[in-house]
Amino acid sequence: MNDVADEFYRGPILDYEIRRGELLRRRRVRVPQLDGGVAEAWQIVYASRSAFGAAIAASGIVIAPDQKQTPTAILVYCPAFHGLGGTENAPSQRLAAGTALDTEAIGAALERGWVVVVPDGQGMGLTGLGPMRFLARAAGARAALDAIRAVGGLQDVDWPPLPALAWGYADGGRTAVSVAEHRTRYAPEVDLRGVAAGAVVSDLRDLVQTHDGGPWSGLGLAGMVGLSRAYSHLPLRHILSAAGYEAVEAAEHLGVEDIRRSFPAPLDHWCVRPDPWNDPLWRYVLESERTAHESAPQVPVHLYHGTEDVLVPITQGRNLFGAYRAMAVDLSWREYTTGHARAARAGQPEALAQLEAFLHRKPRDAGRAT
Repeated sequence: MNDVADEFYRGPILDYEIRRGELLRRRRVRVPQLDGGVAEAWQIVYASRSAFGAAIAASGIVIAPDQKQTPTAILVYCPAFHGLGGTENAPSQRLAAGTALDTEAIGAALERGWVVVVPDGQGMGLTGLGPMRFLARAAGARAALDAIRAVGGLQDVDWPPLPALAWGYADGGRTAVSVAEHRTRYAPEVDLRGVAAGAVVSDLRDLVQTHDGGPWSGLGLAGMVGLSRAYSHLPLRHILSAAGYEAVEAAEHLGVEDIRRSFPAPLDHWCVRPDPWNDPLWRYVLESERTAHESAPQVPVHLYHGTEDVLVPITQGRNLFGAYRAMAVDLSWREYTTGHARAARAGQPEALAQLEAFLHRKPRDAGRAT
């Protein structure tokens, strides 16, 4: 499938009054990498809201477990960064095409009898609505929460109202904790029971400075693209040079590996000032995008991280753990003596066990953390 030929993924223009989470389109698909564990799967298009209240369509995929029993929960699995654009890079397309990279976690959740919904993220997947709002907390949380709502619009199933869980790793972990932070005021009717999040990106400024000039410099440019789109009411691209504007226009349509290969230069190479993140507008945005910035999760949260992680340094996770503990979040923390990718695998069994436990208990008393 491609952006031109697939009308299903053409981004619709929505009326402001449309209900958040309203299911706009659905179609059955196969998930070949998960054959044997899937009863049915649907690509979906649904209504969401931007960080500043505008109606926007979003896409994703819903996967039902191949079990005779009624599902016991909805897991919103928040994927890691796939790119800024290109329908073929969207998780819902890659899962249907058999080219997804993170099927192990999804398969393990299906084995537990959970319905798994994977949001593509606002600006990703649907044509005409990009680029993806990469690293924007509210945009990611709203796409995920509205994807949970959209599951209730599936007419092909007869499921009772199901409790929800959220799980993610790296920037997907950032989205997962943002789901917990935003749920109370954005989707209070969603019965969210808990969150597991690994290698959470909690401080964008620190992370970009860590990688600036290194192999992952392109993530800084991608972050600038995603955040400037999420905060489109602010003139955030005024710091770009002529070469920077050309780079941004090219990056908006690329997947993550193409971004990494195409833009190895430090961020100031694309800007008219040597310290772009010190621009007053960007200081405001980066401070607003810190996790634990406004509200504490009202559900239990399990955090984990690799001590040797060079992509998302463990200080990011430790600082978030400290901030949540100070906010009296019902919290647990685990460190693994390994790097980024191996910690994702090592942390999976405990993350699943914690999520299962969250379904069957009330939040602990405020102030307790382990």
